[in-house]
Amino acid sequence: YTALMHTPCFPAFRARLAALGRRSLAKVRPATLAQLGQNLRQLIPVHLLASEDDGPNSRERAFPLRLTCECFVWQMLNPGTSCREVVRHLQALCRLRGGSALDEGTSAYVQARQRLPEERLEKIMQATAAAADRRAGAAGGLQGRPIKVVDGSTVQLPDTPKNQREYPQPSTQKKGCGFPVMKLAVLFSLASGAIVRVVTGPLHSHDLRLFRQLWEDLKSGDILMGDRAYGEYATVAGLKQRAADVIARLHQGRKVDFRKSQRLGKNDGLFTWKRGYQQSDIVTGQEWGLLPETIQVRILRFVIEVPGFRSHQITLVTTLLDPTLFPAHELAKAYARRWRLEMCLRDVKTTLGMEALRCQSPAMARKEMLAFLIAHNLTRCVMAQAGRLYDADWERISFKGTLDALRQYSAAIAAAKNRKLRQRLWQDLLTNLVRDPVPLRTGRREPRATKRRPKPYPLLNQSRRTFKEIPHRNRYWKNNPRNS
Repeated sequence: YTALMHTPCFPAFRARLAALGRRSLAKVRPATLAQLGQNLRQLIPVHLLASEDDGPNSRERAFPLRLTCECFVWQMLNPGTSCREVVRHLQALCRLRGGSALDEGTSAYVQARQRLPEERLEKIMQATAAAADRRAGAAGGLQGRPIKVVDGSTVQLPDTPKNQREYPQPSTQKKGCGFPVMKLAVLFSLASGAIVRVVTGPLHSHDLRLFRQLWEDLKSGDILMGDRAYGEYATVAGLKQRAADVIARLHQGRKVDFRKSQRLGKNDGLFTWKRGYQQSDIVTGQEWGLLPETIQVRILRFVIEVPGFRSHQITLVTTLLDPTLFPAHELAKAYARRWRLEMCLRDVKTTLGMEALRCQSPAMARKEMLAFLIAHNLTRCVMAQAGRLYDADWERISFKGTLDALRQYSAAIAAAKNRKLRQRLWQDLLTNLVRDPVPLRTGRREPRATKRRPKPYPLLNQSRRTFKEIPHRNRYWKNNPRNS
């Protein structure tokens, strides 16, 4: 190691070996994701976290890039973990393994997180999504073609001046009484549920404008699946020019008369759409002019019937025109899976705790979000591996159960004395995931409502400096949040 690091004959090796320096080598081995064995650690490419030849990440530090990234992801895998707890975790592990003492302050770790390049975190997220797809196999596609699902969501940020400038709070809230809101457009893989790409913007950014930045991530042959917002002309025609197809729910403003279509089956026909006179806001004038004057789309309608519940009528628009290769029931079945995949956002926001970020600046908030998504993808990798190994449906493997198993088995894997025992523990983890599936809940409803009643505190409808608390507030009718 010493000869390679100091000889001028091997300059290309310096960046790769710098992260394995003498000072940090004793700390990298026992820390964070290494406790979960090489099964997760190998999913993060080595070259993406190698030290640079010059710049802020070229020095030998107590927190090199790889250790910092692993600590960051481990922090997201354990919801509610503070930076202080991460440092205490490393201190305990270093003392256990006989390493050098680590400073008790969190400043070194916080600064190391700030030095993490955002673009490298994005590449790690994409690499873990590709690894999840490889482990899941080709299941979930149509005629061997991969399906990507697009969806939008929002997360809250701490109320700081920097966050307010870049991601303003809703206009309906008074100044000082709300929180900055970051809007997300997320691209999922239907095969594994992993997140392939994400773009961010202010709250008032339209979903289609954010999604326009994701067009480059759709390869030739991909199939995009989305809700009503993505079945409009510019998206359908623009992606068709890129050799990508679309399956989306038809917008409620379009009226369908199957008597005027080229009939393919019952409630299934081909229609011709004309480009409108008014330019779409999501493309430039030049791109709008390059779109074809007309396109042919296929519209199909089906009814979802669940015993004991009211039936639902769904109308889809797609550019998959061949009814032989893509029967109507296969398209309906694939779109039904999209509804289940939207629960992945609930997994990462509610289960992992990404609903409210904690970093004080926009740049660090985006890095924290990417660390959450990397942790989500790593968990999906484990679920996909378990499902494929035992020929089980990964959608019935509990995300929360996988997260709990990873946290508990990490201690046992770290204490294992040899490689054979670590592999046996990992196989035991995968077996337990398959043996404890999520039960089939036919017709189960998930209403967006809370059962627990709020505490009888008044709402903070003024800034903290001007707000005055009312004594004996519980006695007043107007102080009850439900009455407000």
